Amino acid sequence: MKWDSSNLKWTREPENYSISPEKIEITTKPHTDLWQRTYYHFRNDNAPVLQMETDEKYFSFTVKTEFTDSHHRFDQCGVVLYLDSENWLKGSIEYETDEFQHLGSVVTNNGYSDWATTSIDASVKSMWYRLSRREDDFCIECSYDGENYQQMRICHMWKGGGAVQFGIYACSPEDSSFKAVFTDMKLSECMWKAHDGQAPDQE
Repeated sequence: MKWDSSNLKWTREPENYSISPEKIEITTKPHTDLWQRTYYHFRNDNAPVLQMETDEKYFSFTVKTEFTDSHHRFDQCGVVLYLDSENWLKGSIEYETDEFQHLGSVVTNNGYSDWATTSIDASVKSMWYRLSRREDDFCIECSYDGENYQQMRICHMWKGGGAVQFGIYACSPEDSSFKAVFTDMKLSECMWKAHDGQAPDQE
């Protein structure tokens, strides 16, 4: 399996973007987002998502994001695995203020989202992500340099056992717009190694 920009397909194609083998740019539209129900009690499902499909059970996808232009609350761009409107996961940095922003992930299973974050300095304007699959379990990691990755999230996707779609997204949930830049996109063998501790339960 190889990353090939010609295999990418849009879910909600944006008005302004460019795609080349080395770089993808997306200019967000205001009031675009991905969220389902939890806490806020609203459902937003209009962010542009650009993905490829695979039935490969074990792989890792890495991408570098640059968002120098982000400037408004919740401006975000990152990695995504979007199966349908009620089943998806994403990892990104969301702008908050001139002082800090949220590095985090959202996992949505059967129509309910959760959001796990940590605060990082607002001066950070690029981040690498690595999304790995082991059957219907997934791991999101992040890196400041593309070499040293830190775990953000391990999760199970209830509808993630068959063919899946994965790639990138960018959106601006409030009245904002910015340019998100994606480079260094690569597919590889699964970098999330098998667990070597407690043995699995027998079913």
